[in-house]
Amino acid sequence: MNLNITLATRIGLNLCAVFGISVALYLGSSIFIPVVFSVLLASVLYPFSKFMHERLLLPWFFACLTALLGLVALHLIVIGAFAWAIPKTISGLPQDEPQWIKQYNTIQSNLSAIFPIKDNDEFIGAYNPRLYPDQPPPKAISLLKKQLTEEQLSGALMKLSLMLMDHLWQVILILFITLFLIFEGQMLADKVKAIFGPTLETRGRVTVALAEMAEGIRTYLVWRTIVNLGLALVLGAVYNTAGLQHWYLWALLVAVLSYVPYIGTIAAGIPPFMDALLFVDPLTAFGIGIFYICVVTFEGYIIVPWVMGRSMDLNATTVLLACLFWHQVWGVAGLFLAMPLMAAMKAICMQVEGWQGWGYLMGSGPAVELKLDDVATEKARFEAVKHASDSNAEQTLVLDPDNDGKGAAQSEDTNTGGCVP
Repeated sequence: MNLNITLATRIGLNLCAVFGISVALYLGSSIFIPVVFSVLLASVLYPFSKFMHERLLLPWFFACLTALLGLVALHLIVIGAFAWAIPKTISGLPQDEPQWIKQYNTIQSNLSAIFPIKDNDEFIGAYNPRLYPDQPPPKAISLLKKQLTEEQLSGALMKLSLMLMDHLWQVILILFITLFLIFEGQMLADKVKAIFGPTLETRGRVTVALAEMAEGIRTYLVWRTIVNLGLALVLGAVYNTAGLQHWYLWALLVAVLSYVPYIGTIAAGIPPFMDALLFVDPLTAFGIGIFYICVVTFEGYIIVPWVMGRSMDLNATTVLLACLFWHQVWGVAGLFLAMPLMAAMKAICMQVEGWQGWGYLMGSGPAVELKLDDVATEKARFEAVKHASDSNAEQTLVLDPDNDGKGAAQSEDTNTGGCVP
């Protein structure tokens, strides 16, 4: 059957397919998110497991288990660092009225150096009960005490802990899936190759696509972790030297949020700037802001392209759109998975015939134009297809003649997608 599908129909069908896949990913997030995390972790841990199996002569299962336990230990160190930093931050809040007044006056003095604030302003004016005992406290003090009390922050921390406990079963599920993916990785890869056909060319393309996906994901996660730790050490030392109260917490935020491209980097730079602006002085705040911009710019345009190379060759528009899409589908987890998923999708597009244009579209390189040889090849292919169609039409006329000439009309209408009553 020959269906004459117009360009508008093809676009509509493709949009419906994209919408259907998006809905399926959203509804099945409780299944897809652990599986995707497990595949990413397995692609990173597989070389370490292979190294311990071949070089250290560990049994394959124990090599896989050892690599997974190393990952668990690394995550426990990060969680322990946050568990130490957050209570220490809460305990550093003012505890009595004189401390609250001193803290407020520091904030008011720093803000008045930038914005014109009257001393008698009822909301954020200066407050000195020793000199002016009859002066009522500004409303900002009560708001600060209400929002930054130890009880308020402890309650928010308790809600966060309960939310993490609800996701604990997903963490355990991810660990088990990751273990079995590492243990059976080669067997699963061979079966995936067999799904796409028996020809050597097809299997070769699948092998290259899987290798590029694994290499891109592994390069991104390993080097991204190393770069994030370096950023945390450098910025933490600068924050501590600048006199920020909670420099250790801001350094940890940089190490975690930098996994989210652009958006996470911006979000990690706001708290230290506000800390310096409110509790140190405006000049230090602007110095920290300029230093942070210089560091992340150097990291994004020099360090990351140098250490990751072509494995993360994605343009900024693709990355931002991917972050918006995956955040809409999978929430916060989608932000952390956006870059590895787009790297995998680009590797697939570059190996599927006819999809290379989408791979070039996601890349950061210049536009790829067809060469004259490619144009000639496409023209020759079109002529061959046209000749084959004409030959099929002639065979139809010979095998099914019609004395009244209806066979020719029927064959002609068949080629054009029409029908004869």
